[in-house]
Amino acid sequence: MSKESRRAARAAARAGETQPSSGPSGTPRAGRRDRARRVERKSFFERYRNVLVGLATAAIVAVVGGVIFIGATQPAFACSIVWEPEPTPEPAADASPRVGYIQQEMGNTHTVARPQRYTFCPPASGNHFNQQGLGPIEPRVYRPGDNVGPPNWIHNLEHGGLVVLYRTDSEGATDAGRALFQQFFDNLPESPICKMERGRISPVIAPFDQMATPYAALLWGRVLPLEEWDAAQVTDFYLTESERLDSDGAFVTPPEPGGGTCVAPSQSPAASGSAEPSATPSAAPSAAPSEPASAAPSASPPSS
Repeated sequence: MSKESRRAARAAARAGETQPSSGPSGTPRAGRRDRARRVERKSFFERYRNVLVGLATAAIVAVVGGVIFIGATQPAFACSIVWEPEPTPEPAADASPRVGYIQQEMGNTHTVARPQRYTFCPPASGNHFNQQGLGPIEPRVYRPGDNVGPPNWIHNLEHGGLVVLYRTDSEGATDAGRALFQQFFDNLPESPICKMERGRISPVIAPFDQMATPYAALLWGRVLPLEEWDAAQVTDFYLTESERLDSDGAFVTPPEPGGGTCVAPSQSPAASGSAEPSATPSAAPSAAPSEPASAAPSASPPSS
């Protein structure tokens, strides 16, 4: 085929493409619509709904997780002052010796903030938990890494319990020190008036670093700081100071002797001549201290 023939064939083919094709009956087929089809456009939210919902969910999870993390890492308590006793005049020659030092009372409510702030540390009073597992806590020897603090064991003090604290940089944090604590625990006698047996509310032996001495023994409103562990002195402190009566024979400490069920001898039915002992506690015991608490803690045992 010559060049002219090929050009003619291509021209004819192009001319045929521009003609409307015919249907089976030879009639021309309908061409394309003159008007474009309307396409509905989706909104931004509709197009990215899944992405936006995913981002919002992730943001909520992050905020909730942050709140939980902050709450978990925030300290349970804080101290304004590391307590140290201040010098006081010598007691009178005929005064009875007292063991330990008075610490200004800081309240005894069962409402705990986070962090719970105490004016003095170690605190011998103050706000604390009243909840199973949180306070009062189980009497035992707690290890240096155990997470217990004043909001937990102050409730033990409120019932007349003994709390022994040791700094984690002291010998008390060693295996040998804990062995001595366990021996003390096993031999602690019952309380002097309510006869609370060992292991019911006393003793709690726990780590605590916010104090000036390596060891401290606490009873409600009273502190015995120790440079060295002295089991005999702590036992004497417990037997003479944990439960005390005033001159009329009514309790002055602790606020809730025996968990609120212990009756002072002067208030018991036997003391009044009744033949039938009562199982119910007396009226609320007096909370007045045996000695007035000064604005600053005393440093030498006050006379009784």
